[in-house]
Amino acid sequence: MSRSTPLERQRNFGIMAHIDAGKTTTTERILYYTGVSHKIGEVHDGQATMDWMEQEQERGITITSAATTCFWKNHRLNIIDTPGHVDFTMEVERSLRVLDGAVAVFCAVAGVQPQSETVWRQMDKYRVPRIAFVNKMDRTGANFMGAVEDIRTKLDGNAHPICLNIGAEENFKGIIDLVRMRAYMYDETDKDGIRLNDIAIPENERERATRFRLELIEALVDFDDTLAEKYLEGREICEPEIRSAIRKATISLKFIGVIPGSAFKNRGVQMIVDAIVDYLPNPCDLPPMPAFKSNGDEIGLEPNDAAKMSALAFKIMYDPYVGKLVFCRVYTGQLRKGDTVYNPRTRKTERVSRLVVMKANAREDIEVAYSGDICAIVGVKGVVTGDTICDRSLDAQLEPPSFPEPVISMSIEPNSKADQENLSIALQRLAEEDPTFKITTDPDTQQTLIAGMGELHLEIIRDRLFREFKVGATSGKPRIAYRETITGNAEGEGKFIRQSGGRGQYGHAVITLEPGEKGSGAQVINQIVGGVIPKEYIKPVEEGILEGAQNGVLVGYPVVDFAARIIDGSFHEVDSSEMAFRMAGIFAFKEAMRKAKPILLEPIMKVEVQTPEEYQGDIVGDLNRRRGQIQSMDNKHGLCTVTAFVPLETMFGYATDVRSLSKGRASYAMEPSHFAQVPAAVLAQVTTSAAKGPARM
Repeated sequence: MSRSTPLERQRNFGIMAHIDAGKTTTTERILYYTGVSHKIGEVHDGQATMDWMEQEQERGITITSAATTCFWKNHRLNIIDTPGHVDFTMEVERSLRVLDGAVAVFCAVAGVQPQSETVWRQMDKYRVPRIAFVNKMDRTGANFMGAVEDIRTKLDGNAHPICLNIGAEENFKGIIDLVRMRAYMYDETDKDGIRLNDIAIPENERERATRFRLELIEALVDFDDTLAEKYLEGREICEPEIRSAIRKATISLKFIGVIPGSAFKNRGVQMIVDAIVDYLPNPCDLPPMPAFKSNGDEIGLEPNDAAKMSALAFKIMYDPYVGKLVFCRVYTGQLRKGDTVYNPRTRKTERVSRLVVMKANAREDIEVAYSGDICAIVGVKGVVTGDTICDRSLDAQLEPPSFPEPVISMSIEPNSKADQENLSIALQRLAEEDPTFKITTDPDTQQTLIAGMGELHLEIIRDRLFREFKVGATSGKPRIAYRETITGNAEGEGKFIRQSGGRGQYGHAVITLEPGEKGSGAQVINQIVGGVIPKEYIKPVEEGILEGAQNGVLVGYPVVDFAARIIDGSFHEVDSSEMAFRMAGIFAFKEAMRKAKPILLEPIMKVEVQTPEEYQGDIVGDLNRRRGQIQSMDNKHGLCTVTAFVPLETMFGYATDVRSLSKGRASYAMEPSHFAQVPAAVLAQVTTSAAKGPARM
């Protein structure tokens, strides 16, 4: 069976933005104009095609990334609509790992917002080419060039309009295409926005359009020699040459074309879909995807239907009808229904019983997926997010997406004996779906602790337990995911010696601890010489050190950012065992940490509050009371934007407080920033509360 759409006419892209910038609305319009849906779904009335979960429809937000396929001008478009809320940032992370391009959506009034910066950094990390859509041009205070300038200054993006707005706010009437030098005026009688009047640029807009077109060409000459030559010689530059230059510049990651519009009013969306087809890369335009063989050798995987099959599992979802769905991006070869695939991580093979293309929450069965395709597999049990599945003879692993650590936890207990087993199954399934959701058991109380990225994240998890899995459970109050670290160097000795009637136990290790770089995690370095600890016992010592680091000596939180060196020890010919050396590693770590000036770290959030100027003083005063450090205050159009670093511990219930302080007129966004040392007074409180109940996670 041959592919229906050539690889060159395929686009895998995502819609990324700050919460409430209009991602899902933009996606709904794309689906409508490309003929996938016959009715425009709205987020505000709970009818959006891509927001299919009950919780999404009730809250009017996107929680899980949804994949769908549509066609435009003989091109196949695989779209992933992602959440904007920071609690679900891992959905953006894993989507970007498998996408070739992105549409970054910005609000024409607010410009670049905090979560816009986060997703922009994620796009930079995975080197994803992008175009920008400045949405909500019909809103009061809309400023297209202000948003473009924001992208340049706050995101360091080389942003240039490829279309201009005609009018703004209630006078947003049309769009000028700077490539074609034509104007599109919207027909006021056509609410669907399908009828566009293609006209010459109005006289009063001609000078502005000419100026911005010249600026666009000047920005593109660095990326296209032919264009540069024509420009320097003063010759006429034609439309295909500009399109080609924009495409090259976009794929180079050094240029962002910007388009104005209003997705809600159905304006500018066709220009966005045209730009996706014209300027975003197809799978062949990108460099080979690095993969690693089992011997450590790196190879490059290029899209080729005739090559050995390789695919990356980037998302797990449980469907009540078909069970476990594994979303995959096929990089090379062909994945067929009935194939036996190999997982290099588990070293096991599994059979693909069904292959489907997702259209939001609807499924379409297919026989084969080709290189460059995004599909979902039914039937593979042992595959988790980030796994590679491939041909056994290829045996190479693609780099998985990386995910942030949880910052908040709470206890959860079943209401009855019958709920106990159901709770365990439900939590395991949710943890498989969501790599930022962690489950642990408190060693002292045996309570189940669940940890996630924020209050909303845990609230949604709890809601899904009750609704989807019908589990009766009681949850405790959310708690902060503190961390411990060290500030000094120290040596620790661990001995585990047990004598009984038969064979005894003997393990002895000496280690040194030193502070590591911020974000370095836990490093264990073997410096044993002369065989004082035999090779087979080094790994158990390392495991013991890492196990000891799961519970620090201050309050029992995980220890981060340290380097442990195994420097000495001894063994017994008969009594030594792996278990004894593991225990010796734990004891050595605990002793060294007590001497290494341990400190407690708390998660600090970057908070950005937008408030009318009359409430600025109250908002700033409240942030100061929460131990916040004000970073900047920016006044624009009667709105003040306050940016601050605030400890997460003080931010519970902030949504209610900020509304009451501003009579409901202020809004805020929050994202994890870094960990910082806990002040002495707060440390005493944390230690006291930990003594009363479980604190570990």
